Amino acid sequence: MKEKVRFLGLDVHADTIAVAVAEANGEVRSLGTIPNRRESIHKLVKKLGGVEHLRACYEAGPTGYVLYWQLSELGVQCEVVAPTLVPVKAGDRVKTDRRDAEKLARNHRSGDLTAVWVPDAGSEALRDLVRAREAAKQDQLRARHRLSKFLLRTGQRPGLGLRHGRSATWCGCANSVMHSRRRRPRCWTIGTRWNTWASGLAVWSRPLPRR
Repeated sequence: MKEKVRFLGLDVHADTIAVAVAEANGEVRSLGTIPNRRESIHKLVKKLGGVEHLRACYEAGPTGYVLYWQLSELGVQCEVVAPTLVPVKAGDRVKTDRRDAEKLARNHRSGDLTAVWVPDAGSEALRDLVRAREAAKQDQLRARHRLSKFLLRTGQRPGLGLRHGRSATWCGCANSVMHSRRRRPRCWTIGTRWNTWASGLAVWSRPLPRR
């Protein structure tokens, strides 16, 4: 029955979740704050009654879609909404977890929220892989810049035959040395490349002497 449907507004944080419920008769009340843990969510759903009458929502954010998956496993229909599209009253500047949860529950009941696409486990794993690769490439670039600036500061220069183009960088010098020894086993080349990186970073991370 439509009159039995309860709309849950969840203000999700790393450690806590503020919970509010909007009843079909117009009452919107806060249910307090619970820990952001699987067992606490399971206890909340069990306390509220039948899952077929629950409609939950929370704003997309840094906590990801873990709560969505947990509620879906329990049989609760949940939506992740776009935070920038949540209606805001003019002059309403007071912002607390309880008020945010109540506002989500009220807007969810009236149908004023816009849901976002929730990726499945495979899509989320692919997105994590892309993010991890991008972060690794950025770390690599920062490490190369730090080491090249250190070598420049200490007066280290490539050989006279390596003064132009990409070979003028420290990485280019290391690659040139390794390419000149192509008869070596591949494992030796990889080990040499790693030792070059490790030696350079070890020198860079050494504390400077006091003056």
